[in-house]
Amino acid sequence: MPETPVDSSYPGERLGRPREGSGSIARLGRRVGALFIDYGAAYLISGFFGWDPLAILVIFAAIQLVFLPTLQGSPGHRIVGLKLTRLDGAWVGLWRPIVRTALLVVVIPAVIWDADQRGLHDKAAGTILVRA
Repeated sequence: MPETPVDSSYPGERLGRPREGSGSIARLGRRVGALFIDYGAAYLISGFFGWDPLAILVIFAAIQLVFLPTLQGSPGHRIVGLKLTRLDGAWVGLWRPIVRTALLVVVIPAVIWDADQRGLHDKAAGTILVRA
């Protein structure tokens, strides 16, 4: 008999995450705020290179790759109270931020979410963005 999917009353319930507070799934407002902070920083830094759109994207990716494994989140994530972990709560390691960032700069995987509000970039990397 096929297994029926478990219905959940809030994002992250199926993953064993709390409804609110520390460890709960990061919501859209905080995610967008973090993205604006990180992209804004990349934009400002790229001013040294003439605001080249490719430079902005490369700097944005570099910010992600440096800070995700070291601070458990980008500067934007940390400022808005988020952190990136594996599903089991462990350190994300080095390869997961690379996969996640590569998919994030492609954009499409980041805007396709599942019922637990995890983007395809997080699902592919085996990560989850939660409230700190």
